[in-house]
Amino acid sequence: MNYASVIASPVGQITILADDEFVHAVTFAETAITGLTENPLTLKVAQQLIDYFNGKLQRFDFPMKQKGTEFQQGVWQNLLAIPYGETTSYAKFSAHQPLAIRAIAAANGKNNIAIVVPCHRVIGSNGKLVGYAGGLWRKKWLLQHESEVMQRGQTELKF
Repeated sequence: MNYASVIASPVGQITILADDEFVHAVTFAETAITGLTENPLTLKVAQQLIDYFNGKLQRFDFPMKQKGTEFQQGVWQNLLAIPYGETTSYAKFSAHQPLAIRAIAAANGKNNIAIVVPCHRVIGSNGKLVGYAGGLWRKKWLLQHESEVMQRGQTELKF
């Protein structure tokens, strides 16, 4: 990564890492960015995230690429198909490959482009919040935020 932007958000500091062509990470993790500067791509992503948190953006549109196997890439691509403000269970999400549910869950957990590749929208079959690298409190916040933006009349998610 050659470039980085950092923004403050309602769910903590978010770091955006990119090169000249692609965003490679959007992360809550403490990330060393010494010597990295912003570029037009990281600034675009930062603005889109701000718009997301302000309820003005539901679909991100910037080039992204994260390292992973072909299988992981497929899982991440499928995550992008989960509509804003909706959730799906791990069982439903992996219905096309039911024997791979654990591998799919593991790939979901390796997603490095938080919020944008919406792994937070995958929940347990029983409706419980499970597995989010950024912490379950962030997952809950993101789902509640999207629900409120969609005006589903729900101020607190019931799991």
